[in-house]
Amino acid sequence: MKIAITGGTGFVGRHLAAEFGARGDDEAVVVSRRTGVEIDDVDALAAALAGCDAVAHCAGINREIGSQTFQRVHVDGTAAVIEAAHRAGVRRIVLLSFLRARPDCGSPYHETKWAAEELVRVSGLDHTILKSGMIYGPGDHMVDHVTKAVRTFPIFATVGFRERTVRPVAVDDAVDVLIAALHGRIAEPTVAVMGAEELELGAAVRRIADLAGGHALYVPAPLWSIRLLARVAERVMVVPLVAKAQAMMLGEGVSSPLPLAPEPEPHLRPAHGLDPDRIRAALPEGGFTARDLRVVAWLARRRRLRSGTTVRPAGSH
Repeated sequence: MKIAITGGTGFVGRHLAAEFGARGDDEAVVVSRRTGVEIDDVDALAAALAGCDAVAHCAGINREIGSQTFQRVHVDGTAAVIEAAHRAGVRRIVLLSFLRARPDCGSPYHETKWAAEELVRVSGLDHTILKSGMIYGPGDHMVDHVTKAVRTFPIFATVGFRERTVRPVAVDDAVDVLIAALHGRIAEPTVAVMGAEELELGAAVRRIADLAGGHALYVPAPLWSIRLLARVAERVMVVPLVAKAQAMMLGEGVSSPLPLAPEPEPHLRPAHGLDPDRIRAALPEGGFTARDLRVVAWLARRRRLRSGTTVRPAGSH
């Protein structure tokens, strides 16, 4: 099969493309801003999808930056991918959504992810919607940010005074489920993709921190303070310690789907929980530095431009 991957240079997309390359059974076409295709450009998408049998729609963002809004990427982008698929004769689409994406919940991230699901459901294409929990692995935000935080700050704020639970999904497991869906091996049109282990959020943080060598003091913080932190972090950090959408995720837990959806067949479900070996493989170098601040990054770009050094544009997440 020839399969297009939107968001193919993002976290999950590049792992999916790499797996296709390693297996050699399917041909992957990477589609992203870095390959010159905007997610809402139907003509460019149709050209990229030409000759493909299916599309893995992995493009998404967890915070809005300039013109890259939730509406544009999640809703308009999905509508454009569907139209392009029809033009190119693509028969199947697999949408990577979020476990608790739903309407009327007060979070633009969750609501636009749900709107994308609804577009796929009425698209007329063969489809599978994967409502996935938090995915972790090399290049993620979860292990990366917890690691850098506990290495940098003496105090780590856990979310709320009542522990919520999570079922983290290893990225290699998520990729296996995506490939099964692309090949039409998942019977249900919408399934919940969750890791094999459910644990309290604080326990997940401590497991990562222990392997990262962090020694922070863990202090429970009210949800409103985490939401405030997210607002500040989005304004001042290149990649925020926690985004507003992530604050909501952490506040309600990520261990059950909303609306309810079945899991895939037992032999297709993720086999791993928050696995120590997979955590080690995802650990970044060092902690947070001044270069993680937007103003410092902006000044560095100005210096490079003045010296004539080109800067590669940032890709989507």
